[in-house]
Amino acid sequence: MVDTNSSMPQRPAPPAAEPTVGQLFGKVTESISKLVRDELQLAQAQIADKGKALGVGGALFGVAAVFGLFGFGWLLTAAMFGLAEVLPFWASALIVGVVLLVIAAIAGLIGKTKVGKGAPPTPETVQNVKKDIAALKQGVKS
Repeated sequence: MVDTNSSMPQRPAPPAAEPTVGQLFGKVTESISKLVRDELQLAQAQIADKGKALGVGGALFGVAAVFGLFGFGWLLTAAMFGLAEVLPFWASALIVGVVLLVIAAIAGLIGKTKVGKGAPPTPETVQNVKKDIAALKQGVKS
């Protein structure tokens, strides 16, 4: 008997089927989608952590402001009682009140001038923003 297998040349095994362009594009799209979702989840977690920290910090600033206001009130009362040693009580209260109103008026006028000086964005800034938006739109289209 003749061994037919040994005399015939062996055919190489067919190559594994390579993925099509559509399959590759699908994998890339899926990977990008997963990456974007993961990045969004990470950003959301970071924002939540920062929000908690900001909330606690804001509450502590509020507590500090309240206690600072009460402390300032006590200092004003002490100033009033100190003046009452040399003047009548009503006169010392009047002096402290007038000084506070003058300080408030000065601060209000300075604040008003600062707010009035707040200028809208320059035309160059507006043009630059419009150019950036146009460039982004052009980039998205291509």
